Amino acid sequence: MENLSRKLFENGFKFNDDLKIGTKEKLPEKVLQFGEGNFLRAFVDYMFDELNAAGKFGGSITLVQPIEFGPITGFINEQDGLYTLLARGLEQGKKVLNKRLITSVTKCLNPYENFEDYNSRAKNPDLRFIVSNTTESGIVYVKEDMVTGKPQNSFPAKITNFLYERYKAFDGDKTKGLVFIPCELIDDNGKTLKKFVLQHASDWNLGDDFINWVNECNIFTSTLVDRIVTGYPRSEADKLCEEFGYKDNLINTCEIFHFWVIEGPTELANELPFDKIGLNVLFTPDAKPYKKRKVRILNGAHTCSVLAAYLCGKNTVGELMADKKFYSYLEKALNDEIIPTLKDLDYNDLKFFADAVFDRFQNPDIEHFLLSIALNSTSKFRARVLPSITEYIEDKKELPKILTFSFAALLGFYRGTEIDNKALIGNRDGEKYDIKDDEYVLELFKDLWTECNISDKESVKKLVEKVCSNEKMWGQDLNKLPGFAEKVSEHLYNILNNSMQSEIDKLMA
Repeated sequence: MENLSRKLFENGFKFNDDLKIGTKEKLPEKVLQFGEGNFLRAFVDYMFDELNAAGKFGGSITLVQPIEFGPITGFINEQDGLYTLLARGLEQGKKVLNKRLITSVTKCLNPYENFEDYNSRAKNPDLRFIVSNTTESGIVYVKEDMVTGKPQNSFPAKITNFLYERYKAFDGDKTKGLVFIPCELIDDNGKTLKKFVLQHASDWNLGDDFINWVNECNIFTSTLVDRIVTGYPRSEADKLCEEFGYKDNLINTCEIFHFWVIEGPTELANELPFDKIGLNVLFTPDAKPYKKRKVRILNGAHTCSVLAAYLCGKNTVGELMADKKFYSYLEKALNDEIIPTLKDLDYNDLKFFADAVFDRFQNPDIEHFLLSIALNSTSKFRARVLPSITEYIEDKKELPKILTFSFAALLGFYRGTEIDNKALIGNRDGEKYDIKDDEYVLELFKDLWTECNISDKESVKKLVEKVCSNEKMWGQDLNKLPGFAEKVSEHLYNILNNSMQSEIDKLMA
Protein backbone atom coordinates (compact mmCIF):
# COMPACT_ATOMS: atom_id res chain seq x y z
CA MET A 1 0.00 0.00 0.00
CA GLU A 2 1.38 3.42 -0.97
CA ASN A 3 1.85 6.14 1.62
CA LEU A 4 -0.23 9.27 1.23
CA SER A 5 1.77 12.12 -0.32
CA ARG A 6 1.53 14.51 -3.25
CA LYS A 7 3.32 11.93 -5.38
CA LEU A 8 -0.03 10.16 -5.69
CA PHE A 9 -1.30 13.15 -7.67
CA GLU A 10 1.58 12.77 -10.11
CA ASN A 11 1.54 9.02 -10.64
CA GLY A 12 -2.13 8.67 -11.60
CA PHE A 13 -3.33 7.06 -8.35
CA LYS A 14 -7.07 6.30 -8.51
CA PHE A 15 -8.78 7.85 -5.51
CA ASN A 16 -12.23 6.66 -4.43
CA ASP A 17 -15.14 8.44 -6.09
CA ASP A 18 -16.71 9.42 -2.74
CA LEU A 19 -13.54 11.22 -1.61
CA LYS A 20 -13.61 14.97 -2.21
CA ILE A 21 -10.14 16.33 -2.94
CA GLY A 22 -9.01 19.89 -2.38
CA THR A 23 -7.09 21.81 -5.01
CA LYS A 24 -3.91 20.10 -6.21
CA GLU A 25 -2.41 23.37 -7.38
CA LYS A 26 0.67 24.82 -5.68
CA LEU A 27 -0.44 27.98 -3.87
CA PRO A 28 1.45 30.81 -2.13
CA GLU A 29 1.78 30.63 1.63
CA LYS A 30 -0.85 33.01 3.04
CA VAL A 31 -1.49 31.42 6.43
CA LEU A 32 0.92 30.60 9.24
CA GLN A 33 -0.70 28.39 11.84
CA PHE A 34 0.68 27.89 15.36
CA GLY A 35 -0.62 24.45 16.27
CA GLU A 36 -0.68 21.19 14.34
CA GLY A 37 -3.24 19.30 16.39
CA ASN A 38 -6.43 17.55 15.42
CA PHE A 39 -8.78 20.44 16.16
CA LEU A 40 -7.24 23.02 13.85
CA ARG A 41 -6.78 20.47 11.08
CA ALA A 42 -10.47 19.44 11.28
CA PHE A 43 -11.76 22.99 11.66
CA VAL A 44 -9.64 25.84 10.29
CA ASP A 45 -7.60 23.92 7.73
CA TYR A 46 -10.75 22.19 6.47
CA MET A 47 -12.44 25.56 5.92
CA PHE A 48 -9.48 27.04 4.05
CA ASP A 49 -9.42 23.85 1.97
CA GLU A 50 -13.06 24.40 0.99
CA LEU A 51 -12.29 28.05 0.19
CA ASN A 52 -9.38 27.06 -2.06
CA ALA A 53 -11.46 24.44 -3.85
CA ALA A 54 -14.09 27.10 -4.56
CA GLY A 55 -11.43 29.43 -5.99
CA LYS A 56 -12.09 32.02 -3.28
CA PHE A 57 -8.72 32.19 -1.47
CA GLY A 58 -5.73 30.88 -3.36
CA GLY A 59 -3.39 30.33 -0.45
CA SER A 60 -1.70 27.53 1.44
CA ILE A 61 -1.11 26.97 5.16
CA THR A 62 2.21 26.32 6.85
CA LEU A 63 1.95 24.83 10.32
CA VAL A 64 4.29 25.74 13.18
CA GLN A 65 4.98 23.30 16.00
CA PRO A 66 4.25 25.51 19.04
CA ILE A 67 6.19 23.52 21.63
CA GLU A 68 9.56 21.82 21.50
CA PHE A 69 8.26 18.28 21.15
CA GLY A 70 5.70 17.69 18.40
CA PRO A 71 4.85 14.02 17.83
CA ILE A 72 3.12 14.45 14.47
CA THR A 73 5.38 16.98 12.71
CA GLY A 74 7.29 14.17 11.01
CA PHE A 75 4.10 12.53 9.72
CA ILE A 76 2.82 15.87 8.38
CA ASN A 77 6.00 16.46 6.39
CA GLU A 78 6.25 12.85 5.17
CA GLN A 79 2.71 13.23 3.79
CA ASP A 80 3.38 16.71 2.31
CA GLY A 81 0.70 18.12 4.61
CA LEU A 82 -2.03 15.85 3.21
CA TYR A 83 -4.53 13.98 5.39
CA THR A 84 -8.00 12.49 5.16
CA LEU A 85 -10.81 14.10 7.14
CA LEU A 86 -13.98 12.17 7.97
CA ALA A 87 -16.92 14.28 9.18
CA ARG A 88 -19.55 11.99 10.67
CA GLY A 89 -22.82 12.56 12.44
CA LEU A 90 -26.47 13.46 12.17
CA GLU A 91 -28.15 16.29 10.30
CA GLN A 92 -31.85 16.69 11.05
CA GLY A 93 -31.83 13.15 12.37
CA LYS A 94 -30.23 11.61 9.26
CA LYS A 95 -26.79 9.99 9.32
CA VAL A 96 -24.18 11.79 7.21
CA LEU A 97 -20.58 10.89 6.28
CA ASN A 98 -18.35 13.31 4.38
CA LYS A 99 -14.85 12.27 3.25
CA ARG A 100 -12.29 14.84 2.19
CA LEU A 101 -8.59 14.80 1.33
CA ILE A 102 -7.28 18.07 2.78
CA THR A 103 -4.66 19.74 0.58
CA SER A 104 -4.52 23.26 2.07
CA VAL A 105 -1.60 22.39 4.38
CA THR A 106 1.87 22.08 2.81
CA LYS A 107 4.28 21.43 5.70
CA CYS A 108 4.97 21.75 9.41
CA LEU A 109 7.93 23.77 10.72
CA ASN A 110 9.81 23.00 13.92
CA PRO A 111 11.27 26.35 14.99
CA TYR A 112 13.26 24.62 17.73
CA GLU A 113 15.24 22.71 15.10
CA ASN A 114 15.24 25.20 12.22
CA PHE A 115 14.67 28.68 13.55
CA GLU A 116 15.88 30.39 10.37
CA ASP A 117 13.32 28.59 8.23
CA TYR A 118 10.56 29.63 10.64
CA ASN A 119 11.82 33.21 11.00
CA SER A 120 12.02 33.66 7.23
CA ARG A 121 8.21 33.48 7.14
CA ALA A 122 8.11 36.96 8.66
CA LYS A 123 9.65 38.26 5.41
CA ASN A 124 7.06 36.58 3.17
CA PRO A 125 5.09 39.32 1.34
CA ASP A 126 2.19 36.89 0.68
CA LEU A 127 1.63 36.11 4.36
CA ARG A 128 -1.64 37.58 5.61
CA PHE A 129 -3.14 35.43 8.37
CA ILE A 130 -1.87 33.98 11.66
CA VAL A 131 -4.04 31.23 13.15
CA SER A 132 -3.35 29.63 16.51
CA ASN A 133 -4.49 27.10 19.04
CA THR A 134 -1.83 26.88 21.72
CA THR A 135 -4.35 25.64 24.36
CA GLU A 136 -6.02 27.79 27.01
CA SER A 137 -2.67 28.27 28.76
CA GLY A 138 -0.95 29.45 25.56
CA ILE A 139 -2.08 33.08 25.60
CA VAL A 140 -0.43 34.15 28.82
CA TYR A 141 1.97 36.90 29.76
CA VAL A 142 5.32 35.63 30.99
CA LYS A 143 7.98 38.26 31.48
CA GLU A 144 11.04 37.22 29.48
CA ASP A 145 14.00 38.77 27.72
CA MET A 146 14.07 39.25 23.99
CA VAL A 147 16.29 36.63 22.37
CA THR A 148 17.46 36.05 18.82
CA GLY A 149 18.44 32.82 17.12
CA LYS A 150 15.81 30.70 18.89
CA PRO A 151 12.07 30.82 19.65
CA GLN A 152 10.78 32.81 22.60
CA ASN A 153 9.22 30.74 25.37
CA SER A 154 5.62 31.98 25.43
CA PHE A 155 3.34 32.28 22.43
CA PRO A 156 2.69 36.06 22.78
CA ALA A 157 6.47 36.62 23.02
CA LYS A 158 6.98 34.53 19.87
CA ILE A 159 4.42 36.65 18.06
CA THR A 160 6.01 39.91 19.25
CA ASN A 161 9.39 38.77 17.98
CA PHE A 162 7.86 37.58 14.68
CA LEU A 163 6.05 40.88 14.13
CA TYR A 164 9.20 42.85 14.88
CA GLU A 165 11.10 40.82 12.26
CA ARG A 166 8.33 41.56 9.76
CA TYR A 167 8.27 45.25 10.67
CA LYS A 168 12.02 45.52 10.05
CA ALA A 169 11.95 43.42 6.86
CA PHE A 170 9.35 45.70 5.25
CA ASP A 171 10.59 48.92 6.83
CA GLY A 172 7.30 49.54 8.64
CA ASP A 173 5.17 49.18 5.47
CA LYS A 174 1.59 49.74 6.60
CA THR A 175 0.28 47.24 4.06
CA LYS A 176 2.26 44.36 5.55
CA GLY A 177 0.33 44.00 8.80
CA LEU A 178 -1.22 40.63 9.61
CA VAL A 179 -4.64 39.36 10.65
CA PHE A 180 -4.61 37.23 13.81
CA ILE A 181 -7.31 34.60 14.26
CA PRO A 182 -6.62 32.83 17.57
CA CYS A 183 -8.77 29.81 18.43
CA GLU A 184 -7.70 29.32 22.04
CA LEU A 185 -10.66 28.73 24.36
CA ILE A 186 -10.44 31.89 26.44
CA ASP A 187 -12.66 34.96 26.43
CA ASP A 188 -11.49 37.79 24.16
CA ASN A 189 -8.59 35.67 22.89
CA GLY A 190 -7.52 38.18 20.23
CA LYS A 191 -7.72 41.21 22.50
CA THR A 192 -5.73 39.35 25.14
CA LEU A 193 -3.06 38.30 22.65
CA LYS A 194 -2.70 41.89 21.42
CA LYS A 195 -2.45 43.18 24.99
CA PHE A 196 0.43 40.81 25.75
CA VAL A 197 2.20 41.53 22.45
CA LEU A 198 2.16 45.25 23.26
CA GLN A 199 3.43 44.50 26.78
CA HIS A 200 6.41 42.58 25.39
CA ALA A 201 7.07 45.36 22.87
CA SER A 202 7.20 47.82 25.75
CA ASP A 203 9.33 45.50 27.90
CA TRP A 204 11.83 45.13 25.06
CA ASN A 205 11.91 48.85 24.20
CA LEU A 206 11.04 48.18 20.56
CA GLY A 207 9.98 51.80 20.09
CA ASP A 208 6.81 53.80 19.57
CA ASP A 209 6.91 53.42 15.79
CA PHE A 210 6.74 49.64 16.06
CA ILE A 211 4.03 49.80 18.73
CA ASN A 212 1.99 52.15 16.53
CA TRP A 213 2.47 49.77 13.57
CA VAL A 214 1.21 46.85 15.68
CA ASN A 215 -1.80 48.89 16.77
CA GLU A 216 -2.71 50.46 13.45
CA CYS A 217 -1.70 47.92 10.80
CA ASN A 218 -2.51 44.56 12.37
CA ILE A 219 -5.91 43.10 13.16
CA PHE A 220 -6.41 40.93 16.24
CA THR A 221 -9.77 39.18 15.99
CA SER A 222 -11.42 37.34 18.86
CA THR A 223 -13.17 34.10 18.04
CA LEU A 224 -15.59 31.45 19.16
CA VAL A 225 -15.04 27.95 17.77
CA ASP A 226 -17.44 25.04 17.95
CA ARG A 227 -16.84 21.56 16.57
CA ILE A 228 -16.29 18.24 18.31
CA VAL A 229 -13.12 16.68 16.90
CA THR A 230 -12.56 13.02 17.72
CA GLY A 231 -9.11 12.81 16.12
CA TYR A 232 -7.22 9.79 14.86
CA PRO A 233 -9.55 6.75 14.74
CA ARG A 234 -7.06 4.26 16.14
CA SER A 235 -9.39 1.26 16.19
CA GLU A 236 -10.57 1.88 12.62
CA ALA A 237 -7.37 3.17 11.01
CA ASP A 238 -6.21 -0.03 9.29
CA LYS A 239 -9.66 -0.74 7.87
CA LEU A 240 -10.02 2.83 6.64
CA CYS A 241 -6.62 2.78 4.93
CA GLU A 242 -7.62 -0.43 3.13
CA GLU A 243 -10.75 1.35 2.00
CA PHE A 244 -8.82 4.45 0.86
CA GLY A 245 -6.15 2.41 -0.90
CA TYR A 246 -3.33 4.41 0.72
CA LYS A 247 -1.64 4.57 4.12
CA ASP A 248 -2.57 7.71 6.05
CA ASN A 249 -1.00 8.23 9.48
CA LEU A 250 -2.94 11.46 10.01
CA ILE A 251 -6.57 10.45 9.46
CA ASN A 252 -8.72 12.90 11.39
CA THR A 253 -12.38 12.56 12.42
CA CYS A 254 -14.96 15.08 13.58
CA GLU A 255 -18.67 15.75 13.78
CA ILE A 256 -20.62 17.32 10.91
CA PHE A 257 -21.56 20.47 12.84
CA HIS A 258 -19.20 23.43 12.77
CA PHE A 259 -19.58 27.07 13.75
CA TRP A 260 -16.95 29.81 13.79
CA VAL A 261 -17.62 33.33 15.02
CA ILE A 262 -14.92 35.88 14.17
CA GLU A 263 -15.17 39.19 15.98
CA GLY A 264 -13.46 41.87 13.93
CA PRO A 265 -13.94 44.21 10.97
CA THR A 266 -16.79 42.93 8.82
CA GLU A 267 -14.74 43.63 5.67
CA LEU A 268 -12.68 40.55 6.58
CA ALA A 269 -15.61 38.59 5.19
CA ASN A 270 -14.53 39.79 1.75
CA GLU A 271 -11.05 38.33 2.22
CA LEU A 272 -12.39 35.14 3.78
CA PRO A 273 -15.81 34.51 2.20
CA PHE A 274 -16.44 31.27 4.09
CA ASP A 275 -20.15 32.00 4.40
CA LYS A 276 -20.46 32.48 0.62
CA ILE A 277 -19.60 28.80 0.06
CA GLY A 278 -22.01 27.46 2.67
CA LEU A 279 -19.71 27.26 5.70
CA ASN A 280 -21.14 28.21 9.08
CA VAL A 281 -18.83 31.17 9.70
CA LEU A 282 -20.00 34.52 11.02
CA PHE A 283 -18.09 37.81 11.04
CA THR A 284 -19.49 40.14 13.66
CA PRO A 285 -18.46 43.21 15.69
CA ASP A 286 -19.55 41.39 18.87
CA ALA A 287 -19.13 37.65 19.49
CA LYS A 288 -20.50 37.73 23.05
CA PRO A 289 -24.14 36.80 22.25
CA TYR A 290 -22.92 33.74 20.35
CA LYS A 291 -20.62 32.70 23.16
CA LYS A 292 -23.52 33.04 25.57
CA ARG A 293 -25.66 30.92 23.24
CA LYS A 294 -23.05 28.16 23.15
CA VAL A 295 -22.38 28.23 26.90
CA ARG A 296 -26.03 28.32 27.93
CA ILE A 297 -27.48 25.91 25.35
CA LEU A 298 -24.77 23.41 24.38
CA ASN A 299 -22.68 23.41 27.54
CA GLY A 300 -25.67 24.10 29.78
CA ALA A 301 -27.53 21.11 28.36
CA HIS A 302 -24.59 18.89 29.29
CA THR A 303 -24.18 20.27 32.80
CA CYS A 304 -27.86 20.22 33.74
CA SER A 305 -28.36 16.60 32.67
CA VAL A 306 -25.26 14.41 32.90
CA LEU A 307 -25.00 14.15 36.70
CA ALA A 308 -28.58 12.97 37.11
CA ALA A 309 -28.17 10.61 34.15
CA TYR A 310 -25.01 9.11 35.61
CA LEU A 311 -26.74 8.41 38.92
CA CYS A 312 -29.53 6.73 36.92
CA GLY A 313 -27.01 4.25 35.51
CA LYS A 314 -26.14 5.96 32.21
CA ASN A 315 -22.49 6.16 31.19
CA THR A 316 -22.47 8.07 27.89
CA VAL A 317 -24.33 10.96 26.28
CA GLY A 318 -25.65 8.47 23.72
CA GLU A 319 -27.25 6.39 26.48
CA LEU A 320 -28.72 9.55 28.00
CA MET A 321 -30.29 10.58 24.69
CA ALA A 322 -31.69 7.10 24.05
CA ASP A 323 -33.73 7.35 27.26
CA LYS A 324 -37.13 8.92 26.47
CA LYS A 325 -37.45 10.59 29.86
CA PHE A 326 -34.02 12.24 29.64
CA TYR A 327 -34.68 13.27 26.05
CA SER A 328 -37.87 14.99 27.22
CA TYR A 329 -35.97 16.41 30.22
CA LEU A 330 -33.51 18.11 27.87
CA GLU A 331 -36.25 19.36 25.56
CA LYS A 332 -37.99 21.06 28.48
CA ALA A 333 -34.75 22.45 29.90
CA LEU A 334 -33.69 23.98 26.57
CA ASN A 335 -37.00 25.11 25.12
CA ASP A 336 -38.86 26.14 28.27
CA GLU A 337 -36.15 27.34 30.65
CA ILE A 338 -32.88 28.22 28.88
CA ILE A 339 -33.88 29.73 25.53
CA PRO A 340 -36.44 32.14 27.10
CA THR A 341 -33.59 33.78 29.07
CA LEU A 342 -31.51 34.50 25.94
CA LYS A 343 -32.81 37.77 24.61
CA ASP A 344 -29.73 38.93 22.64
CA LEU A 345 -30.42 36.70 19.61
CA ASP A 346 -33.41 35.89 17.44
CA TYR A 347 -35.59 33.02 18.71
CA ASN A 348 -35.35 31.12 15.42
CA ASP A 349 -31.55 31.30 15.60
CA LEU A 350 -31.59 29.96 19.16
CA LYS A 351 -34.04 27.19 18.27
CA PHE A 352 -31.95 26.14 15.26
CA PHE A 353 -28.86 25.89 17.47
CA ALA A 354 -30.76 23.95 20.15
CA ASP A 355 -32.12 21.49 17.56
CA ALA A 356 -28.57 20.97 16.29
CA VAL A 357 -27.51 20.13 19.85
CA PHE A 358 -29.90 17.16 19.83
CA ASP A 359 -28.33 15.87 16.62
CA ARG A 360 -24.86 16.35 18.08
CA PHE A 361 -25.67 14.60 21.35
CA GLN A 362 -27.11 11.62 19.45
CA ASN A 363 -24.15 11.28 17.08
CA PRO A 364 -23.41 7.51 17.03
CA ASP A 365 -19.80 8.15 16.02
CA ILE A 366 -18.95 10.05 19.21
CA GLU A 367 -18.72 8.22 22.53
CA HIS A 368 -18.81 10.98 25.13
CA PHE A 369 -18.53 9.70 28.70
CA LEU A 370 -20.61 11.40 31.38
CA LEU A 371 -17.84 11.22 33.98
CA SER A 372 -15.55 13.17 31.63
CA ILE A 373 -18.16 15.90 31.27
CA ALA A 374 -18.68 15.87 35.06
CA LEU A 375 -15.14 17.15 35.72
CA ASN A 376 -15.23 20.44 37.73
CA SER A 377 -19.02 20.52 37.65
CA THR A 378 -19.39 23.26 40.27
CA SER A 379 -17.59 25.89 38.20
CA LYS A 380 -19.36 24.63 35.07
CA PHE A 381 -22.75 24.93 36.80
CA ARG A 382 -21.94 28.46 37.91
CA ALA A 383 -21.01 29.56 34.36
CA ARG A 384 -23.43 27.49 32.29
CA VAL A 385 -26.64 26.92 34.27
CA LEU A 386 -26.86 29.36 37.17
CA PRO A 387 -27.27 32.46 34.95
CA SER A 388 -30.27 30.78 33.27
CA ILE A 389 -31.78 30.03 36.70
CA THR A 390 -31.35 33.56 38.05
CA GLU A 391 -32.58 35.24 34.86
CA TYR A 392 -35.56 32.89 34.61
CA ILE A 393 -36.57 33.71 38.20
CA GLU A 394 -36.13 37.43 37.56
CA ASP A 395 -38.26 37.26 34.42
CA LYS A 396 -40.94 34.69 35.35
CA LYS A 397 -41.07 35.21 39.13
CA GLU A 398 -40.94 31.43 39.62
CA LEU A 399 -38.37 28.64 39.73
CA PRO A 400 -37.34 26.80 36.55
CA LYS A 401 -38.34 23.22 37.40
CA ILE A 402 -35.70 21.30 35.43
CA LEU A 403 -32.75 23.56 36.20
CA THR A 404 -33.62 23.76 39.90
CA PHE A 405 -33.74 19.97 40.00
CA SER A 406 -30.37 19.81 38.24
CA PHE A 407 -28.78 21.63 41.19
CA ALA A 408 -30.13 18.95 43.53
CA ALA A 409 -28.70 16.34 41.16
CA LEU A 410 -25.31 18.04 41.41
CA LEU A 411 -25.40 17.84 45.21
CA GLY A 412 -26.40 14.19 45.01
CA PHE A 413 -23.56 13.45 42.60
CA TYR A 414 -21.08 15.20 44.95
CA ARG A 415 -22.02 12.95 47.84
CA GLY A 416 -18.91 11.44 49.42
CA THR A 417 -17.13 11.26 52.76
CA GLU A 418 -13.66 10.22 51.65
CA ILE A 419 -11.01 11.89 49.50
CA ASP A 420 -8.50 9.62 47.79
CA ASN A 421 -5.84 10.64 45.27
CA LYS A 422 -7.33 14.16 44.98
CA ALA A 423 -10.82 12.86 44.23
CA LEU A 424 -13.93 12.69 46.38
CA ILE A 425 -15.23 9.14 46.24
CA GLY A 426 -18.86 8.81 45.20
CA ASN A 427 -21.00 5.68 45.15
CA ARG A 428 -23.48 4.63 42.48
CA ASP A 429 -25.35 1.51 43.55
CA GLY A 430 -22.23 0.01 45.12
CA GLU A 431 -19.91 1.18 42.32
CA LYS A 432 -17.34 3.80 43.32
CA TYR A 433 -16.62 6.79 41.10
CA ASP A 434 -14.20 9.71 41.29
CA ILE A 435 -15.53 13.24 41.76
CA LYS A 436 -12.89 15.70 40.55
CA ASP A 437 -12.98 19.40 41.33
CA ASP A 438 -11.04 22.12 43.15
CA GLU A 439 -9.64 21.00 46.48
CA TYR A 440 -11.76 23.38 48.56
CA VAL A 441 -14.92 22.12 46.81
CA LEU A 442 -14.13 18.49 47.56
CA GLU A 443 -13.24 19.27 51.19
CA LEU A 444 -16.48 21.21 51.65
CA PHE A 445 -18.66 18.39 50.33
CA LYS A 446 -16.73 15.75 52.28
CA ASP A 447 -17.31 17.62 55.55
CA LEU A 448 -20.97 18.41 54.85
CA TRP A 449 -21.86 14.87 53.82
CA THR A 450 -19.99 13.44 56.84
CA GLU A 451 -22.21 15.57 59.11
CA CYS A 452 -25.47 14.96 57.20
CA ASN A 453 -28.13 12.47 58.32
CA ILE A 454 -29.76 11.69 54.96
CA SER A 455 -32.92 10.31 56.57
CA ASP A 456 -33.56 13.62 58.40
CA LYS A 457 -35.16 16.32 56.24
CA GLU A 458 -33.81 19.12 58.41
CA SER A 459 -30.27 17.74 58.18
CA VAL A 460 -30.53 17.58 54.37
CA LYS A 461 -31.96 21.10 54.28
CA LYS A 462 -29.09 22.35 56.44
CA LEU A 463 -26.56 20.84 53.98
CA VAL A 464 -28.32 22.50 51.03
CA GLU A 465 -28.40 25.88 52.75
CA LYS A 466 -24.70 25.69 53.60
CA VAL A 467 -23.81 24.83 50.01
CA CYS A 468 -26.07 27.59 48.68
CA SER A 469 -24.48 30.16 51.01
CA ASN A 470 -20.96 29.55 49.64
CA GLU A 471 -20.37 32.71 47.61
CA LYS A 472 -16.86 31.60 46.66
CA MET A 473 -18.41 28.68 44.81
CA TRP A 474 -21.42 30.41 43.23
CA GLY A 475 -20.53 34.12 43.22
CA GLN A 476 -23.68 34.84 45.26
CA ASP A 477 -25.77 33.49 48.13
CA LEU A 478 -28.28 31.17 46.46
CA ASN A 479 -30.42 31.17 49.61
CA LYS A 480 -31.58 34.61 48.47
CA LEU A 481 -33.28 33.12 45.40
CA PRO A 482 -36.94 32.82 46.50
CA GLY A 483 -37.84 29.21 47.28
CA PHE A 484 -34.70 27.79 45.63
CA ALA A 485 -33.03 26.15 48.65
CA GLU A 486 -36.35 24.71 49.84
CA LYS A 487 -37.13 23.10 46.49
CA VAL A 488 -33.59 21.79 46.11
CA SER A 489 -33.80 20.30 49.62
CA GLU A 490 -37.05 18.54 48.73
CA HIS A 491 -35.54 17.05 45.57
CA LEU A 492 -32.31 16.04 47.30
CA TYR A 493 -34.10 14.34 50.21
CA ASN A 494 -36.17 12.30 47.75
CA ILE A 495 -33.09 11.39 45.69
CA LEU A 496 -31.26 10.20 48.80
CA ASN A 497 -34.14 8.24 50.32
CA ASN A 498 -35.81 6.90 47.19
CA SER A 499 -33.62 7.18 44.11
CA MET A 500 -32.55 9.55 41.38
CA GLN A 501 -34.68 7.63 38.89
CA SER A 502 -37.85 7.90 40.96
CA GLU A 503 -37.36 11.67 41.32
CA ILE A 504 -36.82 12.01 37.58
CA ASP A 505 -40.02 10.04 37.02
CA LYS A 506 -41.94 12.42 39.33
CA LEU A 507 -40.40 15.47 37.69
CA MET A 508 -41.31 14.34 34.18
CA ALA A 509 -44.78 12.96 35.05
